[in-house]
Amino acid sequence: MQKNRLEAFSDGVIAIIITIMVLEIKVPHGNELKDLVSVIPVFLSYVMSFVYLGIYWNNHHHMLHTVNRVTGSILWANLHLLFWLSLVPFVTAWMGENNFSAQPMALYGFVLLMAAISYFILQNKIIKYHGGKDSLLQKAIGNDIKGKMSPVIYIIAIAFSWVNAWISGALYILVALMWLIPDSRIEKQIQTQEK
Repeated sequence: MQKNRLEAFSDGVIAIIITIMVLEIKVPHGNELKDLVSVIPVFLSYVMSFVYLGIYWNNHHHMLHTVNRVTGSILWANLHLLFWLSLVPFVTAWMGENNFSAQPMALYGFVLLMAAISYFILQNKIIKYHGGKDSLLQKAIGNDIKGKMSPVIYIIAIAFSWVNAWISGALYILVALMWLIPDSRIEKQIQTQEK
């Protein structure tokens, strides 16, 4: 099967997820800047989740450049990833509405952890179908240190959410910062293959 429908569907779902998130930001009553103070936690949680969704969209886009065709298992693995990403608006809103308290922070981290695991599963399905250790994607990601560190940091952040939610939030931001700069490994590997 061709990958075009998978790409188009994934792009559409991520666009809808971002739209749902922004619609969760309610306009405060009042016409002065001080009236915006009440929505600062909601806005900050939106910004963090927007960055995360942007990172997933960017990396998903790059990863699919290594794909020629897809299988049923790749389609299901992709749906698994989209399922966890589709929960981001809910946990974002809950976290922001409750001023980053412990349980919403923990659930937010759990959704991020599951998204990372589902991305790993999708990545491995693509690698397996496209030649294993000789596949373009495997050559590009190598040992994938960032991919292995991220779930560990999420688990630590989830545990810290009951100790200090701000440490938990800082760890979520740390993972986002690790991935914020677009990963050029796949682009470099594609350029190498084309020569």
